[in-house]
Amino acid sequence: MKEISVNGKKRTEIGKKATKQLRKEGLVPCNLYGEKRAENGAPEALSFVVSASELRKVVYTPHIYVVKLNIEGEEHTAVLKELQFHPVTDALLHVDFYEVNEEKPITIGIPVKLNGLAQGVRDGGRINLSIRKINVRAPYKAIPEQLNIDITNLRLGKSIKVGELSFEGLEIATPAEVIVCSVKTTRASKSAAAAEAAAEK
Repeated sequence: MKEISVNGKKRTEIGKKATKQLRKEGLVPCNLYGEKRAENGAPEALSFVVSASELRKVVYTPHIYVVKLNIEGEEHTAVLKELQFHPVTDALLHVDFYEVNEEKPITIGIPVKLNGLAQGVRDGGRINLSIRKINVRAPYKAIPEQLNIDITNLRLGKSIKVGELSFEGLEIATPAEVIVCSVKTTRASKSAAAAEAAAEK
C-alpha cells in the first residue's frame, strides 16, 4: 500500500453549530478510532479537522493509502474507514479513520485489475466487471495496491467467482459466491457461433 501524509488539528468544539462553521472554513471534521476504549467498552474517537483540499488527495483517487496522520505533532498510522458525503452537492462532510499497526490484521477493499484478453472476448463476447474491489484481511504492510486476476482462459458465458481466487498472505473477506467478472454473450458472438455451427453441418 502507498503511504500519504495528512496534517490535522485537534477539534475542541463539538455540535452542529461548530461543525457548520468548520465546513464554512473549508475544514472537514474527522474521527480517529483505534485501541482506545471508553469505560463502557465502546470505541473512543480522537476528534480532529483536516482541510478539504488536503483530504482530496486521499479520497478522490482509485488508489488505497496508508495515511500518516500528523495531529498537532502526534503521529498516527491509519486507513480510511468511512466517508460521508452531502446527498446533493457530493461535498465531503465527515471522515472516519481507523488506526493500524504492523501486527494487527485489518479488513479493507482492494481494487481489482483484470489481466489478459479473455478467450470469450476473442470469440466476440464482452467482459463485464461486477465488483471493483474485493475485501481482504491482513496486516496493512502485507496488503497490495491491487489484486491481479488473470482472465485469459475465461470463456464465453463463464464467470470468475471470489471463491475461485487466492492471494498469498491474504484472507479473502468477500463472500465466495460473489461474481468478480464474466464474459457476456453479444450479437457478434451469437452470429459467430451460428456461422460456426452452420459450417460444421
